[in-house]
Amino acid sequence: MRRFARRFHVLAVDLGGLMTKVGQFMSSRLDVLPPEITAELEGLQDEVPAVPFERIAAAAEAELGMPLERAFASVDPHPIAAASLGQAHRARLGPLDAMETGLSEVVLKVQRPGIDDIVAVDLAALRKVGGWLSRVRLVSDRVDMPSLVEEFAVTSLEEIDYLHEAANSERFAALFADDARVSVPAVVWERTTRRVLTLQDVTAIKITDVDGLRAAGIDPAEVAPVFAEVMFDQLFTHGFFHADPHPGNLFVTPRAEGWRLTFIDFGMMGEVPATLRGGLRKLLIAAASRDGRGLVDAIRDVGVLLPSADTRELERAMTHLFGRFGGMGFAELREVDPREFRAFAVEFGDVVRALPFQLPENFLLVIRAMSLTSGVCSALVPSFNLWDSVEPYAAQLIEDERGNVVDDLGREALEIAGLAWRLPRRADALITRIEDGDVAIESPRLERRVARLERTGRRLVSATLFGGLLIGGAILRADDPVLGTVLLVASVVPLLHAVLAGRLPG
Repeated sequence: MRRFARRFHVLAVDLGGLMTKVGQFMSSRLDVLPPEITAELEGLQDEVPAVPFERIAAAAEAELGMPLERAFASVDPHPIAAASLGQAHRARLGPLDAMETGLSEVVLKVQRPGIDDIVAVDLAALRKVGGWLSRVRLVSDRVDMPSLVEEFAVTSLEEIDYLHEAANSERFAALFADDARVSVPAVVWERTTRRVLTLQDVTAIKITDVDGLRAAGIDPAEVAPVFAEVMFDQLFTHGFFHADPHPGNLFVTPRAEGWRLTFIDFGMMGEVPATLRGGLRKLLIAAASRDGRGLVDAIRDVGVLLPSADTRELERAMTHLFGRFGGMGFAELREVDPREFRAFAVEFGDVVRALPFQLPENFLLVIRAMSLTSGVCSALVPSFNLWDSVEPYAAQLIEDERGNVVDDLGREALEIAGLAWRLPRRADALITRIEDGDVAIESPRLERRVARLERTGRRLVSATLFGGLLIGGAILRADDPVLGTVLLVASVVPLLHAVLAGRLPG
């Protein structure tokens, strides 16, 4: 494994571009891949061969349209990071720019010369491979490979547009503006173009530098769950998330009181549409509740399963899986006898293979973000159990969903009440029009049918209003006994009307 990792490391360094991204992803999967691989590839997280400063300076000056001596008071020729797509150098703003921005120490990030061509070649190769794989039925039945490659291509091209990255940075900062757990570097727009990005210097302790964290008085075991919660918030609440949270893009910044997580490099961001976000929330809640059937329903809502799939056997498999392995962390799973996993695969392998799985659009970055999150948390605490973060977060989601249900019921009850209030006046207006001769009635039975229809409509409205008040009161009573009881008592009024209205003379 070390030999394989070493060869891949050399290949990724030689090819650069997107191949380095693959190596960074693999190096962060400490929860899944053995240390022989992750340790060898760790250098790819934030170090690739540096471009000579002369070439970087020439590229920056061409973009900014001025010599670096005019754009900055000073620029350190030694890079602080040489990444796959760009290179970063510390710099100082001139007095006027510093006064205007409130910043002095900044980081100048310059795109690697020729990276456009490298990415274009990488994407052309991926498109070719995607075309080949789309001819394999096992793949084409589950994944639209050309669409998947194009989704990755869009993300990759956005990543080498620093104006897009700067806009992402400010959007992310706005979402967490009131969150003391998170900080984001400010953008110096006056010194930013498509190939040059100037940011506030926020360099601090690398998130996986366990010794550095302890030296600063920060317990790594406290950092891991906070990082997981922040990533959950991005995915399940905001719907806009950092899709490349590898250790090279994350710092822990000590403060006078405590510490905060500092995110950098917003080139690769993902968006979760409202429909997909709802499915992901259900998925998380079902997983935390060990609900096999709920998990399968959520998988279908997310779009991983086609609606036509017969999922009874899959529900049984998920229930069995939760019953045996539910709640175990990755460290505990490694201790399980491999024969148990093989037995499970034998029992349910045919079921899983026969189901029409597919990889929906926008899902690739979600998987990537959660995979990297799990890897970083395991690097901080080898015995970290993601369930310890999932369960309280899912409990909060359940609480939020219950509140949303009550809100929806309340709105529906008000709408029904409004309809019930307006219905008699509308019926009276109709009768007035009939009396005035505006509506001609030739059959005397029609009026009786209209009256009977009006009474039936009122009973239906009362019955619906009763159901809304009853359910809302039952749900709300656990958190607010007074309001819940009031709603339950109030539901009796429409119930009596619905039962008795049909017996009253009309």
